[in-house]
This record gives sequence, C-alpha cells and structure tokens, in this order.
Amino acid sequence: MAANRTQSPHLPLGDRRDTAFYGQDILEVAQFRRADLSYIFGVAREMREMVERIGSFDLLKGKILASLFYEPSTRTASSFTAAMERLGGSVIPISEVRYSSVSKGESLPDTVRSLECYADVIVLRHPEVGAAKLAARYARKPIINAGDGIGEHPTQALLDLFTIVEESGRVDGLTITLLGDLKNGRTVHSLARLLSMYDVKLNFVSPESLAFPDKILAELDERGIPWEAHRELEEVLPRSDVLYVTRVQKERFDDPDHYARVKDAYVITPEILARARPQMVLMHPLPRVGEISMEVDTDPRAAYFRQMEYGMYVRMALLAMVLGKA
Repeated sequence: MAANRTQSPHLPLGDRRDTAFYGQDILEVAQFRRADLSYIFGVAREMREMVERIGSFDLLKGKILASLFYEPSTRTASSFTAAMERLGGSVIPISEVRYSSVSKGESLPDTVRSLECYADVIVLRHPEVGAAKLAARYARKPIINAGDGIGEHPTQALLDLFTIVEESGRVDGLTITLLGDLKNGRTVHSLARLLSMYDVKLNFVSPESLAFPDKILAELDERGIPWEAHRELEEVLPRSDVLYVTRVQKERFDDPDHYARVKDAYVITPEILARARPQMVLMHPLPRVGEISMEVDTDPRAAYFRQMEYGMYVRMALLAMVLGKA
C-alpha cells in the first residue's frame, strides 16, 4: 500500500526512488490514500506543463513498457503508449493476443514473466476479475491494472477524479451522479471507491437489472457516504454537480434480449442538459454508443474529450512514479 507523502507534490521531476510508489504495482484504488491522490495529481500537473511547453522529454529514456491487452482498447492502450513515448520511453504493444503465445495456451503468469525479461513495467487488461493481482503475484516488475473484467480500472478512476478536480476546482461538497450500466461498469466501481475518501453525495441512476453492486454500497455505508438509487435521471439531474455517464456494455451480456431492453435506457440530449446546472460537468469514459448525443459535444459542460487528455497526464505521472522518476 502506498504511504502518505511527506514530500511536496511540486518538487522538480527527477530521480525519486525513495518514494513508496517506486517499483510498486497499481492494482486497485484501495491502495491509495487521499494524500497519495494529491501527490499523483501534483505530478500530473507537472506533466501537463512539460507537454505543453516542450511536447516530450527524456525522463524515461531507456525504459520499456509492455502493453498487454487481452481485450480490445483504443483510449487506454493509446493513452499509455502516448504517456510512455512522451516521457522518452519505448513500448512493446501486444493488443492482439491471438497472435501471441497466449493463443497457444500459455498461462498469464508465464506471459508476464516472459515480458518482464524485456520490459520495465507491464500494463495489463484482462477480461477476468483478479487477473492483475494474479499477474502481480508472479511478476518482479510493476504491473499496472488497465481493467480486469467487471472488477476495477484504477487508472481510469484516477483520471476521472483528476478531471473532476480540474473542471470543478474541488471534490468536497459535490453531488455526483453516476448513470447507466452500474452493475458491469468497472470505471464507476473504482471511481465510487475513490470518491468515498471525500465529502460527497452520490446518486446512482440505472435500470433495476443494472444497479450498483451491493458490496460497494456497503463500503460506502461503512465510510458514511450518503447515496441514493434512482431509476429516472430527472429526479437528480437539477442538483448534480457532476454527471458521469456510462454505456451499457454489450460484451458483458449473455442474453441479447436483456441488452436490447436496456441499451437505450438513458440518452443525454441538449434538451436533457437544459435542466442541468449551468456549471455541471458532464463526463463519460468512452466509447459512447448513443447514450450521449453528438449535439451535446459543443456544450462547454461536456468534458469527456478533455477527460481523455487528462488521462494521459495521470498515466505519465504513474509511469514516472513506479519507475522512480517523479
């Protein structure tokens, strides 16, 4: 577990192998404390400043990232690749596992132990819950969880929280509404756990069959976080400071008829947003498949593409930290 920071989050970038993040895995949001989040976000802001000033730099020159994706990904895989290359490092991309030894029946532990012979850090996406923890049990090099089934997606949650901080200027005191597939959405599972470190109110809006998992609701209760569950967005939209929309994930459904019944349960349109607060932040982890109308994209409250850019800076920070350079 990462320790509280004693250093300033604005110290110059450089060799920082004394930090508790050096050599550590990034597997789940439970490993972070609130002070850790402030530290990460401080480094992410430094990364943004460096990118805006000079584009790329050699902080991780000579370091190699292995990008191991057992599930399709556009944004997460590209974000990690861009983050590593902006830092001067290199990437071994393995996004089509059917062309690798995995297709021959190689186990996940053997795959990560092979890749760490060539790489300094491994980013892993896998369809099974707990896969990242399994990989970390066998690996000597840091493992970063890029999503494990319907379990967690810690780096997405970190960039989501960073987006809220940068767009709203704070987290404490906000009312945050999570909308859509809350049962299968690993992004909202991890985000809710991070938000439980703050003084927030949470609303969960979903079809009954896609409700938020009881296990996580119990964790929120233990932390004293007030929450409400609703079926209709209109009940909570006017009092929401942040609206986080998720798609209904077809790939998580065994029953096509069930998917067809719920896939269009909520669609955000300009008419819907007219009832929202003028300064509300509209977020989405993307990809979207119709749950936010493209007509909304020009609304200044639509932060989802800025959210993607924030993600690169957060992942730059994490890579630099686990490799002892932040």
